Amino acid sequence: MDTEKLMNEIREANLGYMLLAQQMIKADKTAAMFRLGISQDVADVLESLSTGQILKLATSNMLLCRFRLDDRLIMNMVTEYSNNKLMASSHAAVMMAGQAAAGLA
Repeated sequence: MDTEKLMNEIREANLGYMLLAQQMIKADKTAAMFRLGISQDVADVLESLSTGQILKLATSNMLLCRFRLDDRLIMNMVTEYSNNKLMASSHAAVMMAGQAAAGLA
């Protein structure tokens, strides 16, 4: 994959993520904070961003969303093909909820 195509894919992912995050926060801030793994401060900032600000952020050459399955145990629970998928995914959700929310640096 060439660099320009990669940058376009990152921008597209950023824009989709930012728009979805803002929509989730406006619909149910508490649930969005849990699902996105973000703090109240970050949720407040995301909620207040204008469309222009979101577009400006989306053009970053860095991926703005964070891969939350950074723990091998959680990754195994989510991908485990056992007889009790509901229990495995519920346990993974509880473990991710225990992780610190991402805050403003």
